[in-house]
Amino acid sequence: MSQISAASGLVFRPAAERFHSQLDWLDSWHTFSFSSHYDPAWLGFGPLRVINDDVIAAGRGFGMHPHRDMEIITVMVEGQLNHRDSLGHAEVLRAGELQRMSAGTGVVHSEINEGDRPCRLLQIWIEPSSNGIAPAYGQKPYAISSGWTLLIDPDQREGAMAIQRPVRLWRAQPAAGQSLSLAITPGSQGWIQLISGEGQADGKGLQQGDGLGFAAGALSSFAAGVAGADLLLFEL
Repeated sequence: MSQISAASGLVFRPAAERFHSQLDWLDSWHTFSFSSHYDPAWLGFGPLRVINDDVIAAGRGFGMHPHRDMEIITVMVEGQLNHRDSLGHAEVLRAGELQRMSAGTGVVHSEINEGDRPCRLLQIWIEPSSNGIAPAYGQKPYAISSGWTLLIDPDQREGAMAIQRPVRLWRAQPAAGQSLSLAITPGSQGWIQLISGEGQADGKGLQQGDGLGFAAGALSSFAAGVAGADLLLFEL
């Protein structure tokens, strides 16, 4: 399990040091241990277990496969992804949309890019507060702005969806030089994930694919670089 440094209050995961899986139809970068990639130092961060940055070729994808006792969040970045599951859902997930699935006692699903170009997504796994819950599914489009847009919230504030864990997730696309607050609830932990672009968190440089974990109060703000940025902020 990745631990925050007592000296800095931070844990840094450079993009180039992530695990990498590549097939003829899939290019996937894993922030934490996943599948055959294993490192006891990178098993997750708090209840956050997986951040996979996937590019899937047109006409390809993951066939039907099972999950259980995990909260699965998909952030669609580019293109489209077709989802089908054993709960009866057959949906198309498009750029700007968010999908949350409680695998609970068990769900089987497929994720196929039925579009005409590659798609990109971030898939996130978070441990639920308890096992054995009923499976559930939700999907919503969000208008992502230069400020924080709340995507996941236990109280479903501002149109956010809830998962079976009291965590919060925001997404923002700040313009060059724009600053965003990184204030999170005291006693919690935060994680920043750079989807694209660049910036600095209290002077710490971050580029596409980088991740940065921090204790509440250890960071105050993120400033986007000359290319702007697209990033996620977790409160765990």
